[in-house]
Amino acid sequence: MSNYKQPQDIISDLIQEDITVDIQQNAAPVVPEPIVPREITVDIKPQVKVNIVNPNMKKLQFELNMRKALNGDILVFDHKDIDIVLMVEKKKIVAFPKEIMSEVVYGAESRLMEWMRKNGIIEYDSIQGGNVYGSLEGTIHQTDERDVIKSTIYQLSEWMMSEAPAGKMIKGHDDMIQDELLEPDQDMSTELGEIPHEPEKGSIRSFGMFDPYMYGRYTY
Repeated sequence: MSNYKQPQDIISDLIQEDITVDIQQNAAPVVPEPIVPREITVDIKPQVKVNIVNPNMKKLQFELNMRKALNGDILVFDHKDIDIVLMVEKKKIVAFPKEIMSEVVYGAESRLMEWMRKNGIIEYDSIQGGNVYGSLEGTIHQTDERDVIKSTIYQLSEWMMSEAPAGKMIKGHDDMIQDELLEPDQDMSTELGEIPHEPEKGSIRSFGMFDPYMYGRYTY
């Protein structure tokens, strides 16, 4: 007896059988962890700047007409009568006449040296005439506490400010005299020909005077 089956019979038997699927889960299911809310704190620390103010310090501003020489000396030309040279290497301050030597020029030089001496810039016994005619010089004090050149320049500016009122007054007087000569007022001037000429004017006679140098002769 043969067990041979036709292929179509085998397929029919397989279709008629109940197909069951057994799914076995070996691994445990992954359960997500619950989200725990956290408190986020931000610590902001402000930056505090502290400026230490020294009541003994103050800001100084001044202007000077200065130039620097090739050897480093500082030249000051603000004064109308004298030029001032600050010798950096030799630590001296020298005043020179601008044009010609006169009592006015020497007075300005003397006032400058006296100002510097009283304010502790130059040595008391160092004020003397320079090797240039009409100049006056003084030796600057030496110290490590402050810059001696800057201190000298500052005192020069202070002296210039003290001289400014007198300079303005003299300049105003000169301008007034010049204006009176070139552009006089109507009350102080006359038109040409308004006052006729006279044969003699003034109290000094130019003729008929006894001249002792001409052996007692009269001049005519």
